[in-house]
Amino acid sequence: MPGDATRAIHHGDSFATETGTVMPPIYATSTFAHGNPGGFDYTRSGNPNFRILEGVLASVETCEHATVFGSGVSAITAIASTLSQGDLVLCEENLYGCTVRLFEQVFAKFGVRTEWVDFTDPAALTAIESRQPAMVWLESPTNPLLKVIDLAAVCSAAKSAGVPVVVDNTFATALVQRPLQLGATLSLTSTTKYINGHSDALGGAVCCDDPAWHQKMVFAQKALGLMPSPFDCWLITRGIKTLPLRLRQQMANAAAVADHLASHPAVAWVRYPLRADHPQQAVALQQMNGGGAIVTIGLQASRDQAYAVCKALRWFTMAESLGGVESLICHPATMTHAAVAAEVKEKLGISDGLVRLSLGCEDSADLIADLDQALTLLP
Repeated sequence: MPGDATRAIHHGDSFATETGTVMPPIYATSTFAHGNPGGFDYTRSGNPNFRILEGVLASVETCEHATVFGSGVSAITAIASTLSQGDLVLCEENLYGCTVRLFEQVFAKFGVRTEWVDFTDPAALTAIESRQPAMVWLESPTNPLLKVIDLAAVCSAAKSAGVPVVVDNTFATALVQRPLQLGATLSLTSTTKYINGHSDALGGAVCCDDPAWHQKMVFAQKALGLMPSPFDCWLITRGIKTLPLRLRQQMANAAAVADHLASHPAVAWVRYPLRADHPQQAVALQQMNGGGAIVTIGLQASRDQAYAVCKALRWFTMAESLGGVESLICHPATMTHAAVAAEVKEKLGISDGLVRLSLGCEDSADLIADLDQALTLLP
């Protein structure tokens, strides 16, 4: 099989063979003439740009099927829409804030129940058997605390109980971790982030090997109107071509920044999956090909002080999202996890002093110097 970089660059049919185009065009159309060779009829039901991107994603993930959506939240919605009234979802307690909001404020109204479990605790495995959920929902590494879940162990327990497992793989991407090979049923990715890598398009994707699950995703894409735009798919197809190059630089920057901040007097703690002080480093080394490019730190600071640090940075923009070529800094308690109840944030450790760094492709020395000057604002 070709290597990751080769598969990220080379896609299949461009649906424009008569021109010999190397990069597929944007098929900016809502409607297709009946009887065309590609079987297209209406872009909500499929578009050449969807299929091109889906082919690249399935190749990089080394799986049978990929289905693209309009955003990461759209991909989450597609999966959650397969649940029925009364179904129970066992969720890792530290999930992306919008995932929490969808389950607790939207799907709860339709009778879908959620229970929040610490899946780094071995006792969580027995909960799968005893609670008999309809689905297990994981992230690894988690957002924003970078907990690393033993995916093989959880998937094995879920398989024994006949329970499908969803893994949000956005922070790692398939280049760092392949959940399907570890036993997951579905691998979910916000392609807005590392896959596209340029902070200029929204998208999501669900990868799987099960044809029945693939058909459920295709149905949700069409029936719920969760499809992406052809233009965003074109941008993401272009972006993924440089994913291996970008991610290599971003992970090197993340490791350097994490090591530097770990000894900084204003920083109480640092989380980065491959550091020896990470609680699940052994699991990370076993199931990940790198540490990713997110670093989470705990500042000895109030919210106002943490904000001041974030705003004093030159090379880090204070913003939502992550995974782009530019470095970003985020204050999860008031940004990505603002919708999470205060008592839940306190329980999880999402404090006012917690800051999440998304490392880009800049020179590491510049990023470290920038952080150092901003941290001088702290007493």
